[in-house]
Amino acid sequence: MRSGLLTSLFLQPGRHLRCFFLKAGITCCLLLSLPPQGARAQTPMDDQVEKDQQSLGNSAPFMRQSALGINTNALHLPRAHTPEDALDTSDTLLGTMGGLRTWLYKYGITLDMEDVEELWGNTSGGAPSIADARSGRGQGTGPSYLAVTAPTLSVDLEKFIGLKGGLFNISALQTRGRSITQDHLANYNPASSYEADRSTRLFEIWYRQLLFNGKLGFRIGQQNLESEFMLTSYGGLFLNSNFGWPMAPSVNLYSGGPSWPLASPALRVRYHVTHAFTLLAGVADDNPPGNRYNAFSIQNGGNAADQTNQVTHDGSGTRFNTGTGALMIGELHYTLNRQPEDLSNATKDPGLPCMYKLGGFYDTGKFPDYRYNTHDQLMGKNGGFPRWDRGNWMVYAVIDQMVWRPSFKDDRSLGIFARATGNGGDRNMVSFAADTGFNLKAPLSGRSNDSFGIGWGIGRSSSGWRQYNRNAGMLVPGNENHLEITYQMEIKPWLVIQPDFQEIWNPMGGKADPRYPLSTHRRIGNETIFGLHTSITL
Repeated sequence: MRSGLLTSLFLQPGRHLRCFFLKAGITCCLLLSLPPQGARAQTPMDDQVEKDQQSLGNSAPFMRQSALGINTNALHLPRAHTPEDALDTSDTLLGTMGGLRTWLYKYGITLDMEDVEELWGNTSGGAPSIADARSGRGQGTGPSYLAVTAPTLSVDLEKFIGLKGGLFNISALQTRGRSITQDHLANYNPASSYEADRSTRLFEIWYRQLLFNGKLGFRIGQQNLESEFMLTSYGGLFLNSNFGWPMAPSVNLYSGGPSWPLASPALRVRYHVTHAFTLLAGVADDNPPGNRYNAFSIQNGGNAADQTNQVTHDGSGTRFNTGTGALMIGELHYTLNRQPEDLSNATKDPGLPCMYKLGGFYDTGKFPDYRYNTHDQLMGKNGGFPRWDRGNWMVYAVIDQMVWRPSFKDDRSLGIFARATGNGGDRNMVSFAADTGFNLKAPLSGRSNDSFGIGWGIGRSSSGWRQYNRNAGMLVPGNENHLEITYQMEIKPWLVIQPDFQEIWNPMGGKADPRYPLSTHRRIGNETIFGLHTSITL
């Protein structure tokens, strides 16, 4: 049965992925028909994935900045003391919204809203968009404004209909402004995790069920895999998108795969093996908007006005594409020295927390070969259309480790993170990427929720992409490096301000500057970027 399912997914991913989700939906209906039993489930907030993501306690950044919809904020200090099962709105600007939130909460309904505003500018390096360069009007530097508003509605089905462990979630995005990366930078990865093409769209809509006292859980519906897979909690402090969804899948998969601001029909299963080990697995459509081509010119596709193909075929987020390849992903978590929810009452040092992750994915879709055309000739020399190769893969590892704190009840702590990804080079633009850095929590006295961090990352242009450019007589790309220095300040429990500095060396591995003829061999200059980020919890 197992081999037959895998074979069907590999050979006919579109039709069989639809059948897969139909069967999964029938399974959900059967589970929903079962009477709720205390021995079978827990309350929705006891999802082990959420516990794993919060296992670093208050040493993690107060607000995770790798895009909206990833609710892995660290503990707020000091903790608000509210009666059991009472709604805490102390960290929201609008409070109870005139009693509306309190009334909804009685029925298990929670309404959350977040608004992000950002200003960016690069003072050196960079390049204008290709269209602006051709017109002679473009400049390599300039300011950019972007903003996102994200409402989320979640329903605790135990309160609503008596189904223990059940949770329904729906969210939307309203994105506006301009992307500085698209306008001025031409990097492999955007300078901000919040960069997105302008749209008002459905984001996620899914149902989650916990079983067997929370040991097993599944989630089905339109999902953003970035919210649970490949995460580094300490890396969530940084604004550069490489510290969220890694560079390789962001560049190599169609439209970046099911990652913010896009989501795909998916099934996620989590099994809590022991206190320390958790298995996480999922299958999703690999191409949220269902584009035939990716965004790069070598594939003879892409939309110059929508370079990441986020709105070309599905600007509303309601297409629910299942007609392309299947992205199958798995991850193993090892968590040591989990931190209690409230250390103020602890009598024993729980130790320095850490989390290690090993994972990988396989995409059954077809990808263009950067070396050969459809006649098996070198495409860089002979041109033509790329040969299509079946399947794509990637492996990765993630480490989050606290390395120092004065005492276990002290707010101040130092944490480090590292993450690396590797994949094939013939059908991908980036074959290796890594990022690492450190966070200092509570760096200043009396600022328990502030965090200071320095992060660095690298992306290696793939062998196929280098060979194509070499055969075509163009500049051969190498490594792109980026450095980020940032400080996250909690001004109010509902307001975070974060000044940010980034330096990008060798953008896109040394891409040619579109303002100059190729014969000049002029590459895009190294970029110095300044940003100001604000997050408001409404």
